Amino acid sequence: MHSLSVRQLILRVLLPFAAGYFLSYLYRTVNAVLAPEIARTIHLDAGVLGLMTGVYFLAFGSFQLPLGLLLDRFGPRRVEAALLVFAASGAAAFAWAEDAGTLVGGRALIGLGVSACLMAALKANVQFFPAARLPLMNGIILSAGGLGAVAATAPVQALLAVTDWRGVYAVLAGLTLAAAVALFLTVPDRPGPASGETLGAQLRAVGRVFADPLFLRVAPFTSLAMGTFMAVQGLWAGPWLRDIAGLDPQGVAAGLAVMAGAMAAGFLLVGAAAERLARLGIPAIQVGGAGTVVFLLAQAAMAAGWSDAPFVLAAVYGFSGATSTVMYAVVTQGFPPHLAGRANTSLNLVIFACAFATQWGLGEVIGLWPKGETGWPPEAYRIALALPAAALAAALVWFMPAARTARSAE
Repeated sequence: MHSLSVRQLILRVLLPFAAGYFLSYLYRTVNAVLAPEIARTIHLDAGVLGLMTGVYFLAFGSFQLPLGLLLDRFGPRRVEAALLVFAASGAAAFAWAEDAGTLVGGRALIGLGVSACLMAALKANVQFFPAARLPLMNGIILSAGGLGAVAATAPVQALLAVTDWRGVYAVLAGLTLAAAVALFLTVPDRPGPASGETLGAQLRAVGRVFADPLFLRVAPFTSLAMGTFMAVQGLWAGPWLRDIAGLDPQGVAAGLAVMAGAMAAGFLLVGAAAERLARLGIPAIQVGGAGTVVFLLAQAAMAAGWSDAPFVLAAVYGFSGATSTVMYAVVTQGFPPHLAGRANTSLNLVIFACAFATQWGLGEVIGLWPKGETGWPPEAYRIALALPAAALAAALVWFMPAARTARSAE
């Protein structure tokens, strides 16, 4: 399939793309720690705070369909390296922002710039690794994102002792530019066969993805699970740990680190488990579905205000929130290789649209209650977090026929 050794594949393909996804997830979740400092500096209420952080998802998701076309046409190396330059520019703009509009614009540029980090990595995995290894290889990439989420918690909180949130974003801008250069110079090209497709034919192929029966069953369930998880972990888990669990800033950072570490473990272990269970006749779609049911229960526990063991809940929430990522491999394997980029980005479009709506929507709902000296009241979180839980439960009912059919077909 390729002329590179395993060591070369790790050094020249897996690690550069893993570094990109590390930064992508760090950007996605860092505001859970930095939000109080940003809000104090520029005076943001809950709704604007949710919009400012959530616009990352909107910009990210909006670019997914053209991204799929670009990945299939130009390859992951060129596309991701170019986009990371936009992310670096957005981080620099965010660091110098003096008003909410500039913050929103900077986050939007970041979201656009890192929009290829996962999809390009998944596309490269399809190009360089056999299909049977994809759940594991995808899990390694996703676990790198989990490490980025860990870096966005206690390490960032510690960094605030020597700089402010502006300094954090300035450092991120430099690291992102360095990652873009390294990826462009390191990753080999492996172009797919020239298809000769017109733009119209390429767009019709995207329509084929959205009309696929399996995609129609998987997408709502996966997008609500992952979108809710990203929205909560990336912003609202921090205030919940502060206002409901009663933790101080160091405790909040530690709780977020536990959640992120469990997520990283979930990415890696669930991918490996899915590969092994497939050999025993248990399909990946069933593995992802079962894990997402656990996530639904954890989401319901947060909505109910269960805070007796917040670190345990954070660990369960993080680990189970990672399980639905198995669906990327499920969707990819349902289409021919030349459609891999468009299949994954189509799923990503729905996921990130849900993440944006949820993160902003949670802020609007929570903001209906006045914020006291200790934060927002339990009722605000109860209603806000129960809404996506109810939607996910409904999507589970819609998803179950696809899981049953896949299982019986094995």
